[in-house]
Amino acid sequence: QVQLVESGGGLVQAGGSLRLSCAASGRTFSSYAMAWFRQAPGKEREFVAGISRSGVLANYADSVKGRFTCSRDNAKNTVYLQMNALTPQDTAVYYCAADLLRSLARTTDVSYDYWGQGTQVTVSS
Repeated sequence: QVQLVESGGGLVQAGGSLRLSCAASGRTFSSYAMAWFRQAPGKEREFVAGISRSGVLANYADSVKGRFTCSRDNAKNTVYLQMNALTPQDTAVYYCAADLLRSLARTTDVSYDYWGQGTQVTVSS
């Protein structure tokens, strides 16, 4: 079992920044890939960013490339999502997810075994 707890969401003006954190417990954190997904009202959940077990390789959705940075600290069992230049289109509930099987982060949500409860990010115009 893996428990994931997100934090850091909130309300921010367009152009602002937020940093999300996801604290993991229950298994060796460095043994699984991690990812961030988001879901806006009325829309399907979508991949945002992912990071490999080691933290060396990160991948991003085209919509956030150059603005978001995913990182992890395996000593702290935490993955981060630094979000800059936020727009109202980034408004969503953000979820972190763990893939216990693969070393690299996949972009499909079915690849992930455990999910956090989500944290709301609201960007005002």
